[in-house]
Amino acid sequence: MTYPVYRNLIDGQWLPARSGKTILNLNPADHADVVGAFPSSSAEDVAQAVAAAKKAYTTWRLVPAPKRAEILVRAGLLLQERKEQYARDMTREMGKVLAETRGDVQEAIDEAFYVAGEGRRLFGVTTPSELQNKFAMSVRMPLGVVGLITPWNFPMAIPSWKLFPALVAGNTCVIKPATDTPLSTYNLVQALVDAGLPAGVVNLVSGSGSATGTPLLEHPDVRAISFTGSSEVGSLVGQRAAATFKPVSLEMGGKNAQIVLNDANLDLALDGALWGAFGTTGQRCTATSRILLQKGIAEKFTTEFVTRARALKVGNGLDESVEVGPQVNAGQIETSKKYVEIALAEGAKLLTGGHALTEGAYSKGTFFEPTVLGGVTPTMRIAREEVFGPVVSLIEFESFEQGLEIANSIDYGLSTALYTKDVNRAFAAIRDLEAGITYINAPTIGAEVHLPFGGVKQTGNGHREGLGAIEFFTTWKAVYVDYSDKLQRAQIDNAE
Repeated sequence: MTYPVYRNLIDGQWLPARSGKTILNLNPADHADVVGAFPSSSAEDVAQAVAAAKKAYTTWRLVPAPKRAEILVRAGLLLQERKEQYARDMTREMGKVLAETRGDVQEAIDEAFYVAGEGRRLFGVTTPSELQNKFAMSVRMPLGVVGLITPWNFPMAIPSWKLFPALVAGNTCVIKPATDTPLSTYNLVQALVDAGLPAGVVNLVSGSGSATGTPLLEHPDVRAISFTGSSEVGSLVGQRAAATFKPVSLEMGGKNAQIVLNDANLDLALDGALWGAFGTTGQRCTATSRILLQKGIAEKFTTEFVTRARALKVGNGLDESVEVGPQVNAGQIETSKKYVEIALAEGAKLLTGGHALTEGAYSKGTFFEPTVLGGVTPTMRIAREEVFGPVVSLIEFESFEQGLEIANSIDYGLSTALYTKDVNRAFAAIRDLEAGITYINAPTIGAEVHLPFGGVKQTGNGHREGLGAIEFFTTWKAVYVDYSDKLQRAQIDNAE
């Protein structure tokens, strides 16, 4: 069997892992399809990458921000040219259907052009000094070397959310892609290299979380960490980063609710629920995993939703007619199975799905049926814990206020949706839903790059991707210019 062999990018050179070991990247729809072999890196490789980034920082930080931004523009144009190939690569390694992987690449394109504009908008502020003949201002400064740890479900979009703002702000980067989906991050970095990014400014090191991610997190020359992944791992990342006083941006799990009121446009709500629950095979932090139905429409909605879920075509995402691809690996299949079993044991009803697909063409990959559970109550584990698979729970409620209460009753707070024609309730929901994102008459998935992305409670630690990314990847410096030609002692002399 022949397949491509990829290498780490360190100081502008493509190098194998010091150990010589590799990890095979398999197509989750067809395990006989080997996407490639990627380095199984260790702390030695990470140290080499960090050293390269530290060296490159001395010159990269001095490149004017608009000039740094020009490289992002060129990278965005290259991504446009390569969109179809990169989308097909992503479907092969991650599984989601081509329509979605094209969208993933498009999001990186959008991010490149949006963040490039920030090269001329790294604004500080000027302010009057309290003393005569003294000028006061603040400026944004880069942090230095930053470590980026990215997930497998959006293997180009999410790395772009981190890399591009970090770069335009003047930082240098070491990025560790997800073990399941390194190729898409390699493709993103290749576009940056081809756009003229200097050697060492971005370094890519692939490998497992323990062997590669942990050394990156703990390296003393890494000044900040941006992590997207599970809340369980994110908690450990935050604790370890705190030991060395590293700022850390955490974007983690979700248990997102779509609330459907009696006055909603049911056809629209059904469309949104189907897409929110089963888009990306439910493997999104923003996936609709709870559908809250007001009693008046619950029966009709449930009947139609189950019918439509049952009719979804599951298969290889390279087939344009397929609507739901595989789960990314066998571990995700086991998680979906486990939570269905837990739900049934707690009294939920299986309305459709609930099983791995293993016969015929499905035997080559990791597929799970689109699954709908009814009779779910807000206290069941299936209503409170993240599954990250094509499994959705239907929960009924009486009043609008009760619907909001159920939506807010969990430990997560990423995305929420409300379907209604009542503008008053729409604005009340915008105010009262405990989430970083709220959609009105739209599903819980579908973020845009120029808005802040992130959540509250166990979903995140207050930082944001998108609009808030520059805030994380820069630090403030206050500057005072005293042209009085005498000692002025701030509040001491100002008090007279």
